[in-house]
Amino acid sequence: MSVRLGVAVVGLGNAFEPHAKSLRDLLDRVEVRWAAAPSGDRLQDVASRYDFPVTTDIDRALADPEVAAVILLSPANTHLELATRCFALGKHVLCEKPLDITVERAERLVGAARQAGVRLGVVLQSRFRPGSVLLRRALQAGTLGRIEAASLAVPWWRPQEYYDEPGRGTRWRDGGGVLLTQAIHALDLFRSLVGVSEVSAAQVATTALHRMETEDYAAALVRLGNGAPGTIMATTAAYPGRAEIIRIIGTEGSALLSGGGLRLSLLDGTEEVVEDTGGTGGGASVMAFSHDAHRDLIGDFVDAIEEERDPVVSGEEALASQRLVEAILAKARETS
Repeated sequence: MSVRLGVAVVGLGNAFEPHAKSLRDLLDRVEVRWAAAPSGDRLQDVASRYDFPVTTDIDRALADPEVAAVILLSPANTHLELATRCFALGKHVLCEKPLDITVERAERLVGAARQAGVRLGVVLQSRFRPGSVLLRRALQAGTLGRIEAASLAVPWWRPQEYYDEPGRGTRWRDGGGVLLTQAIHALDLFRSLVGVSEVSAAQVATTALHRMETEDYAAALVRLGNGAPGTIMATTAAYPGRAEIIRIIGTEGSALLSGGGLRLSLLDGTEEVVEDTGGTGGGASVMAFSHDAHRDLIGDFVDAIEEERDPVVSGEEALASQRLVEAILAKARETS
C-alpha cells in the first residue's frame, strides 16, 4: 500500500464542508492529521462528524513532521502570513481562493512558494466540473473553429444577512466583493478557456439591494486572448440566483456552459450534451453544490506533489485571474 499524504486543514468555516467530504473520499491517498482553527467553536462538531483530529494550536498542526501539505481555508487576509509559515517548514499548500486580498500580496505569496520549491495550488474548482472539462477538450481540439466571441454571466444572489457577517464583503478581510469573492470561480474558468488580453471598459456598483463596502455588480467589455470581443457580468443581487453561464461562439459552432452542464452545438448538426447535476451555490444556500469538483481538484493537487509538477490551478494561474479582477476594477475607476 502506498504511503498516504499527511494533511492539515486550517480554517473550519463555510469552505470546510466540501473539503472535508472530499478528504473523506480520498482517505486511501491522504491522512488528515489535523483540522485546526483559532477558535474552538466548531472543533467538536468536526471531530464527531468526520473523525478528524482537531486543535486550536495552529503552530502544532503546521509543525507536525507527518504533515506534508496544508489546506488553507482561513479568511483571505491571513493567507500570505500562514502560507509563508508553511513554506518555511517545507509544506506544500492548497489555498482557498483568492490568494490574498490584493494582487501585491498575492504576488508575494506565489513568489514565496517558488523560492521555497514547494507546490502551491488554489481552490478554483469550477475547472474540474464535467462540462468544463469537456469544453476545454473541445476548444483544444478546435471543435468550435476560430473563437469569434464569448461572454460570461454570473447572476447570483446573496441576502443581506450574508453580508452582515463581520468582515464579509469588506476590503480588509475579503479583499473585494462579487468579483474577487464569488465570481472569481467563473472568471478563472472563462479566462482559462478563452483568454482575456484587455479590459476595454468596465462598470462596478453597489446596488440598493445590499449594504456593503464593496461591489455587488460588475460588468466589463473585454478582448479575448485572440482579440475577439467578449463581455463579463457578475452580481450577487440577482434574486433568487441562477447558474453562471459561459457562451462561446466559434466558426464551426457554439458552446453553452451553464454551471456544470454543457451543450455543444455544431454547424454540421451534431450536438453533445452534459447534464448539470451538481448545483452551483448561486442562491441564498451558498454551499448547495456537489463536492465532486473539490475532490477532483484535491486529487490533482496530490498528484502534482507525487509527480513533482504544478497543479492544474497553480499559484500563477490563480494570480492571472486575480489580476483580471483588478484590471476590471481599475478600468471602472477610470470612468467613474
